[in-house]
Amino acid sequence: MFSMSEYVSGDSYEECRATADWLLSSTQVRPTVGIVCGSGLGGLAEMLKDPQVFKYSDIPNFPRSTVHGHAGQLVFGTLKGKPCVCMQGRFHLYEGYPIQKITLPMRVFKLMGVETMILTNAAGGLNQDYKVGDVMIIKDHINMPGFAGINPLAGPNDDRFGVRFPCMSDAYDRELRQLALDVASNLGYNDFLREGVYCVLGGPSFETIAECRMLHSLGADAVGMSTVHEVIVARHAGMRCFALSLISNRSVMDYDSQEKANHEEVLETGRLRAEQLEKLVSTMVARMEHNNNTY
Repeated sequence: MFSMSEYVSGDSYEECRATADWLLSSTQVRPTVGIVCGSGLGGLAEMLKDPQVFKYSDIPNFPRSTVHGHAGQLVFGTLKGKPCVCMQGRFHLYEGYPIQKITLPMRVFKLMGVETMILTNAAGGLNQDYKVGDVMIIKDHINMPGFAGINPLAGPNDDRFGVRFPCMSDAYDRELRQLALDVASNLGYNDFLREGVYCVLGGPSFETIAECRMLHSLGADAVGMSTVHEVIVARHAGMRCFALSLISNRSVMDYDSQEKANHEEVLETGRLRAEQLEKLVSTMVARMEHNNNTY
């Protein structure tokens, strides 16, 4: 008979509680907002006032980020007066971690008092109307690994985190999405802001042309290798989620095309759009009220 920690490879309640308690004893910040920085988008963490930085390698039970463009540290501080914790670098299936280990930070954040998760990623544009540099608010997702049973909630369910069968039809908070649209309009960002469906794959290889065509026909507007697993666990734990994708490359859909997706293009697009993304997220945080779900 497996114990839970053996079965789910490192995200048992006891481990998450121990990690949360270690962090709470190491910082005075009591975060209510958690932010996950995607490829090339680590600048969001630089906006935190009075930052306290913890390398992932120093945090008990934490995995380590191995991807170029991901700093691999947790930053605590305040953003527009609100206490926040920011992941500068995340974890991915393609790094070889069990899916439960990838999503461990979400449960740690919940146990630290985080109520709202804001997640960012770089993604390939499947929607032919999307341009490189567009920002897509995620309104829904397609979890392709989930179709094969690769889900962070697989294994025994611990009711202290959430229910056995959590609803995902409301995974991306409608009010937060509306807030993002309002803020973008105020900032003059409407010309590059989109709203669409994100599809997650395992990676690390980029998609084939046939795969891109299939995903587009299924209703996906953008494709990437992250975010969805974190959202599933965050929603399971009762946190509100908002996520956006920076369209860093257009997925190749034509066999005659000479275009090729590459990670350097992802990082360069992040650099070009980073300042506006930071403004969008920080303004959203400034306008979020954590009492009574109002914005």
